[in-house]
Amino acid sequence: MNNDDTINNNSFINIKNLIKSYDDGKIKALNGIDLEINKGDFISIIGPSGSGKSTLLNMLGALDIPSSGTIKIDGVEITKSKDLSQFRSKKIGFVFQLHNLIPNLTVFENVQIPLIGTGVSEDEIEKRAKNLLESVGLGDKLEQMPTKLSGGQRQRVAIARALVNNPSIILADEPTGSLDSKTGDIILNVLEKIHEENNVTLIIVTHEQYVANMADRTIKIRDGKIMEDCSNN
Repeated sequence: MNNDDTINNNSFINIKNLIKSYDDGKIKALNGIDLEINKGDFISIIGPSGSGKSTLLNMLGALDIPSSGTIKIDGVEITKSKDLSQFRSKKIGFVFQLHNLIPNLTVFENVQIPLIGTGVSEDEIEKRAKNLLESVGLGDKLEQMPTKLSGGQRQRVAIARALVNNPSIILADEPTGSLDSKTGDIILNVLEKIHEENNVTLIIVTHEQYVANMADRTIKIRDGKIMEDCSNN
């Protein structure tokens, strides 16, 4: 790797010697990760269960803090930031394997949640939510409750919710893991289309090779270390 100044000037996301340990350092979920990601990249992170891939995604999303090492995103060292919630609300969109929709709120209301209390006007929040639901093919489901939707439809609601804050990064943790292969392909195509049309940085964690192959670049992780970093083009 080049020196830090060169890295920071050329990469959107820069991870340096990232370590996450538990049990007084006896267990290392991440063990010295170095990684650079450019703005607009489509990256897959693949590895077996327990390899550290979801831990890495949580670090990138500022949902957890490392034991040591640094993460810089768009020039901000989030490992030292005192207001990670504000950073997440402005930069990050999350799509999880379990969509985590609130069952007693409508589809329309669920998508608006990330913008509540951010200072965005109610009219703008509703406009964004409606437009996004239409863009993922759910414009006719605004008043439906999540329990009335199929698994694939619920995941598309989750994608719309992840985009409502206009994030520059989408982090998807096993977004097709609970879906059948046909529905999973639909979700992957939606994410790929969003990446291409909006130039967002898309990072997908998966244990499925065919999912990883859709990305432009695949990071293979095992035992908390990067074993391979290769282009899929």
